[in-house]
Amino acid sequence: MKRLVIDVRPGEYAVSRLDAAAAVPQTLLDGAGDGLVSVTRTGSELSVVCPVALAPDGARVEGGWRLLTVRGPLAFTLTGIIAALSSELASAGVALFSLSTFDTDHLLVKDGDLARAVDALRAGGHEVHGSGV
Repeated sequence: MKRLVIDVRPGEYAVSRLDAAAAVPQTLLDGAGDGLVSVTRTGSELSVVCPVALAPDGARVEGGWRLLTVRGPLAFTLTGIIAALSSELASAGVALFSLSTFDTDHLLVKDGDLARAVDALRAGGHEVHGSGV
């Protein structure tokens, strides 16, 4: 695996769950600024990843996440990026929530695990920059 550059993004993030039939709150897209917002609907749920201040009312919310973003864009032909990063974090005992966008991959780790996550990623040969590092 080539060395990756990973940015720790500022602020706290939340992973939220709404009923599958719930409407996507417009405030998610209007208020995100340069923060990440991801909305995924399945037949059984509407999941939202967003800055904690934007977590939808009435949702089941798991806060306390920090966002790590792999600098991209990454080619679709690259393989094993999430596998390598998640393996390095798993070896350090760090749980994660991952998601991908068109340009890159993102990992969320609990705030209390951030320092351990950064250490594990650096030990794996990656550059890690940003807030709280």
